[in-house]
Amino acid sequence: MSEEILVNVAPPETRVAVLENGVAQEIIIERTQHRGLVGNIYKGKVCRVLPGMQASFIDIGLDRAAFLHATDITDGNTTENDQTGSISELVREGGEIVVQVVKDPLGSKGARLITNLSIPSRHLVFMPSLSSISISQKIEDEDERERLRALIEEITDDTTLPGSFIIRTAAEGANAEALKADVRFLTRLWLDIQERIKSTPPGMLIHEDLPLFLRAVRDLVNPEVDKLRIDSRTSWQKLRAFAEKLIPDSQVQIEYYPGERPIFDLYGVEDEIQKALERKVQLKSGGHLILDQTEAMTTVDVNTGAFVGNRNQEETIFKTNMEAAQAICRQLRLRNLGGIIIIDFIDMIDEEHKRQVLRALEKALSRDHAKTHITEVSTLGLVEMTRKRTRESLEHVLCETCHCCGGRGSLKTAESVCFEIFREILREARQFDVESLLVLASQEVVDRLMDEESSTLAELEGFIRKTIRLQSEDLYSQEQYDVVLI
Repeated sequence: MSEEILVNVAPPETRVAVLENGVAQEIIIERTQHRGLVGNIYKGKVCRVLPGMQASFIDIGLDRAAFLHATDITDGNTTENDQTGSISELVREGGEIVVQVVKDPLGSKGARLITNLSIPSRHLVFMPSLSSISISQKIEDEDERERLRALIEEITDDTTLPGSFIIRTAAEGANAEALKADVRFLTRLWLDIQERIKSTPPGMLIHEDLPLFLRAVRDLVNPEVDKLRIDSRTSWQKLRAFAEKLIPDSQVQIEYYPGERPIFDLYGVEDEIQKALERKVQLKSGGHLILDQTEAMTTVDVNTGAFVGNRNQEETIFKTNMEAAQAICRQLRLRNLGGIIIIDFIDMIDEEHKRQVLRALEKALSRDHAKTHITEVSTLGLVEMTRKRTRESLEHVLCETCHCCGGRGSLKTAESVCFEIFREILREARQFDVESLLVLASQEVVDRLMDEESSTLAELEGFIRKTIRLQSEDLYSQEQYDVVLI
């Protein structure tokens, strides 16, 4: 499978698209005014300790205080899996603490923090609080794991640097020189961060992660990536210089795209972004998915739609579910959906079919950079899974809550609004002694009051013995209205 990475750089935002066999699989957007915070290191000030939640709120200079749980507080002699004591024993109000952001602010929630700092490079992650070398589980070959471990142990034998390294998936096949270069880079960076920790006041940034177009090389380039194309000459020059230091032996081609046609248009990525904002996703067979993202979870409903199959119903359902499993994994990456995800596959009777659909889902998710966990198919045909969420979804980045419906996704009918107006008129007429009333409403509601509800309106006028006048307002939504006393 061939991969390409497209980078679209503009003053207000940078966008990165990962393509597999020419099809967009992942979209990452970073806006200049709202840059992601994940990976940033701050010197924070404890502004509130909550023993009941085993957590504390930390002021790191953002609009909202960030969140630090007791289990995310470690020191040089512990690991993140160790049991910790009470939050009151670990931090105190007004105290200073060095923290790193692991999750951007999402919705009304502040950023999520840890004290177990990590500094990534191309092949390695340096962990000051780590005591032993760890290796990515995605490197499955035991001989390769032992080779990498031996190389890092040999390289770090002569260093007095506290902490240790995690060997990333990208290190598979890397030679000793590449690993040495990473160790030197991380050593220099950590010493610089230590100096900044001493001099930086509380509530200030100590270390900022790389901009998106540089992170694309560090985090997304792998042996399967053939080409990286970028449409900004200035950024291209910086990217090449960065890549020569970070991945000098890589075969990936870093190209500048000078064309007049926008690079995302050329590869159809703009269309994919628009489709990723819709609820309905069409499958090639004629079936479709319905994706609903809520505060608590994301639900995915699989439907056969226009697909009727050729043999029998069970075979039709199985083929639809197999196709849906591939499409769902792509949509999760494309839309960057995280948290709890419930997939409602079409009910299957054959246990072997259920097993094959689940294996297809797991195989497709194995290419996902985000950590995922899947359960078995339940008796209701549901698959529960989680996907690690570190940044806002594509919908939350590009869209805002509808001002008309308030995010419900539906509006009261004109008929319902008319009946509300009638009740409001009765309420006002009984409470106040006026000569007439003026109803301000949207054009759709006024049209209904003058047409289908005209007889009811006339009866109401006779009942309250007051004149009711109507006036349409172009700026009113269908649910908005006012009853004015005259």
